[in-house]
Amino acid sequence: MINNDWERFGDEIRRTIQDAVDTRDFSRLNQTVSDTIGKAMDNVSRGIRNGGWYRDDPPRQKMNGQAGRPLYLKGTSTKIGGLFLAVTGYVFAGGSLIFLLFMGLSAAAAGWSLALRAGMAAFGVFAVAFVVMALTGTGMVCAVGRFRNYVKILKDREYCDIKELAQRTGRSAKAVVKDLRKMIQKGWFRQGHLDEKEACLMVSDDAYHQYTELMERMKKERAEREAAVEKQQKEFARLSPEVQKVLQAGDDYVRKIREANDAIPGEEISAKISRMETLVDRIFDRVEENPGSIEDIRKLMEYYLPTTIKLLDAYEELDGQPVQGENIISSKKEIEKTIDTLNTAFEKLLDDLFQDTAWDLSSDISVLQMMLAQEGLTDDGLKTSGKK
Repeated sequence: MINNDWERFGDEIRRTIQDAVDTRDFSRLNQTVSDTIGKAMDNVSRGIRNGGWYRDDPPRQKMNGQAGRPLYLKGTSTKIGGLFLAVTGYVFAGGSLIFLLFMGLSAAAAGWSLALRAGMAAFGVFAVAFVVMALTGTGMVCAVGRFRNYVKILKDREYCDIKELAQRTGRSAKAVVKDLRKMIQKGWFRQGHLDEKEACLMVSDDAYHQYTELMERMKKERAEREAAVEKQQKEFARLSPEVQKVLQAGDDYVRKIREANDAIPGEEISAKISRMETLVDRIFDRVEENPGSIEDIRKLMEYYLPTTIKLLDAYEELDGQPVQGENIISSKKEIEKTIDTLNTAFEKLLDDLFQDTAWDLSSDISVLQMMLAQEGLTDDGLKTSGKK
């Protein structure tokens, strides 16, 4: 069908040009050829929209028994249309130039009549139009080739990084994105989408839906984190300068303990240091909640934590020695035992910091139990009520 259409368009152009040359009447030539070229371009567009093959549903939808929409337009009609545009454009552009040369020679020999000048102007316009048609067709053929290459790289995947497409096609990421935008707009990727940063191509609505859900979830989590940080900063700002200084020093100690843990290999020692990091972090969290307990951690700040960091630094240095002699091994074991002792001390300190809370809870529980007994809602209260 498409071959017959292009033969008809070619015959119309040839017949129109021949009639104009034979009659020397070029008044309708420009409009007639322009209309014919326009019809040809429209025919290609219809072929792009209506022709082609499709890759069926995404594998996940098939496994779930879901009906999906096609993913890709093959582009066969586009390639054929592009080839006809290119061939027709180049042939008639060449023909127009030949006619121009012929008419120029005729005009030079017979004189520059008005009809010959009009004809030469018309054929000059045609030559430009046919060159544009040829370049358009060539571009379409090349675009189909790139599209098929993108599909080949994707295989059965529903998404792919733009960087990968760029690397494997030898094109720049910017050029690939420009390509994909046009192909999505034209409907070659039937369900195609680019992410917000244009760093990833998704070729199914299912993949794009998952992406949008993930983005919404990440935005919500980021907003929650920012709100929590803002709240923490406001609470921190309300603390006295002395407490702020202690908490900042505490954060530094926790960071140093974590860095030491990252630098020291070994599961057993790592578990001990991780326990220490957790305890120290919770101690300072408790001080932030109850600034009145700052005096209770004075020794922790002035002696225990500085000494702890020195021990961890010493252990890191000993552990990094290429030869582990008896003295090094003995020293490391001694530090490990000391870390256990410190963890026990830190655990007791943390427990002591909650002592006031424990007393308050004990008092509240005692009052609650007494009220329940008075209302006859405890075992003792029920027994007493029964005796009455």
